[in-house]
Amino acid sequence: MNRSPSPLPAIELAVELGARSYPIAIGANLLDDAARFAGAIRGRHALIVANDVVAPLYLDRVAAAIRAGCEKVQVSTLILPDGEAHKTLASAARVFDALAAMKANRDATIIALGGGVIGDLAGFAAACWMRGIAFVQVPTTLLAMVDSSVGGKTAVDLAQGKNLVGAFHQPRAVIADTAALATLPLRELRAGFAEVVKYGALGDADFFAWLERHAEALLAREPEPLAATIAHCCRQKASIVARDETEQGERALLNLGHTFGHAIETAMGYDGLLHGEAVAVGMVLAARLSASHGRAPAADTQRLIALLERFGLPTAFPPGLDADLLLGLMQLDKKNLSDNLRLILWRGVGRAEIVPDVDLATIRTLLS
Repeated sequence: MNRSPSPLPAIELAVELGARSYPIAIGANLLDDAARFAGAIRGRHALIVANDVVAPLYLDRVAAAIRAGCEKVQVSTLILPDGEAHKTLASAARVFDALAAMKANRDATIIALGGGVIGDLAGFAAACWMRGIAFVQVPTTLLAMVDSSVGGKTAVDLAQGKNLVGAFHQPRAVIADTAALATLPLRELRAGFAEVVKYGALGDADFFAWLERHAEALLAREPEPLAATIAHCCRQKASIVARDETEQGERALLNLGHTFGHAIETAMGYDGLLHGEAVAVGMVLAARLSASHGRAPAADTQRLIALLERFGLPTAFPPGLDADLLLGLMQLDKKNLSDNLRLILWRGVGRAEIVPDVDLATIRTLLS
């Protein structure tokens, strides 16, 4: 990726999955686009699910847009507490209760308004209600725009691990209003860039280099490079999902840093590091492990660390975490097959790979 594409009122992409294909729209002020919501919502009932941080900012606007575009649709809302600690079966039950109160049937639509937690949770509820209803992703964080809103992964957490209960359930549309990033706290913005860097690290060295040249502009939320970045990540993910929807092979590469990161999040009780921050640390651990095995040059690990730190992300392993606890959590990871620990490592920037049967003793040494 050598230069930023020309700005557009809205960048239009798609995830190509045959009859289940859906559009991705990226642009400013899309939360007010009544026609776009009308094209995405199915049925007579629409439930907007948001958290108590996003709701005061954007819930009324989205509800007004839906009512303007879908006059016969009954619109209800549900506001949940903010944070990963609330991505639980208990919160999903609250969504089910709200749907039941609406007398929603199989033609209802859930609108997930928020970051990755709300998108995962509301999507999971949509996958479960009457064995599957429509939902629309309306991401308001950078992390959700570039990653979690696309691809149909939905889930809730258990005390034993992250995203252990879930389903593949594709949305009907993704509507990413880049203007919402203006209200995103700086720490949340920085956390989103971990997933952005991941796309360069796993399979696009040119994009990684482009990020190195534009990090300051992106942190300053300059509209053109920010929209170009979101679109680039969505294109890359849409292409991978179209080839491997249910993560039987190539799609697992998108989890670079996540096996370590999820274990760290769980061990810390989802209180300490944001998801993107944990993924940043996880990518560094994966790079260090790759270098220690002779798979990748140590210089590329340093290059990764330097870029993550320019985005203000942590790169050091959090002190005080028990290596055996983390290993146990990693062994519950969904990418593992049978009793084997399967990790996403790399050969250097832009060359991630799936590595089965990684030696546990080597990982324990790394975590210690």
